[in-house]
Amino acid sequence: MKLLQLLFIALIVFSCETKKENTSLNPENWSKRAIELKANDSLEYGKSYLSIYSQIYSLTEHTKHNLTSMVSMRNTSDKDTIYLLRAEYYDTHGKSVRKYFDYPIYLSPMETTEIVIDEIDVSGGTGSNFIFEWKIPNDCPEPLFEGIMTSTMGQQGLSFTTQAKRIK
Repeated sequence: MKLLQLLFIALIVFSCETKKENTSLNPENWSKRAIELKANDSLEYGKSYLSIYSQIYSLTEHTKHNLTSMVSMRNTSDKDTIYLLRAEYYDTHGKSVRKYFDYPIYLSPMETTEIVIDEIDVSGGTGSNFIFEWKIPNDCPEPLFEGIMTSTMGQQGLSFTTQAKRIK
């Protein structure tokens, strides 16, 4: 009888695995930052490409290591507000995974906002990327888009960064 009780307790303890929530699917409420822009504004339009890595290869092409990715969107101007029009996430094959926003939002001078892609969210794969569309006032520095990828296991840590490239 005692053996049965111990077996039952062991079964309960080892079967209690908490399911991790994928918060990448519940991003910041971008509508709080929404702003209406006039169609005939004098703002300069731009488009930037940022590479992001949800996974990297480890040891061989058959073993992958998951990463947490943080996308940092920064207004580098100390006097002008800038406008981000769209942030869209694509997977390795160029298929759209999700749009974080596709309407104008603002970033105040020197302000930063982020998108975090959880380590358990591997929908982007090894070659994921973002496209950002933006508008800035004349003579304003361009926004800065950076990717910061991290992972820790035990006492080992891995981190690296990427920077966006303007494509239009």
